Amino acid sequence: QVQLVESGGGLVQAGGSLRLSCAASGRTFNNYHMGWFRQPPGKEREFVAAIRGSGGTTNCADSVKGRFTISRDNAKNTVYLQMNTLKPEDTAVYSCAAAPSIATGWASARSGYGYNYWGQGTQVTVSS
Repeated sequence: QVQLVESGGGLVQAGGSLRLSCAASGRTFNNYHMGWFRQPPGKEREFVAAIRGSGGTTNCADSVKGRFTISRDNAKNTVYLQMNTLKPEDTAVYSCAAAPSIATGWASARSGYGYNYWGQGTQVTVSS
């Protein structure tokens, strides 16, 4: 199992930037595809971005392409979400999640499927 703890959320003005971090427990971090998801107020959770277990291959939702970047540091057991040019509609609770690569292929994980482990989330609020 893996435990996930997010940090880095907060209040930012439109056009600003934030970097979210997600620290994972365990010694096999590179055996997990990692993803970021968000749940806007009153809406369902949606996929934001994913990165392959070995790193290097990523995918982002169309709504954030060109503005958000996912990355990971397997030596630090941490995945990041760099968010630039933030918009009020990016306001949401952001959660990271892990999908074991032995059970979930990249083809599924890159689209937000197969994630078994979730963090508690961190609030991001973008003011206009």
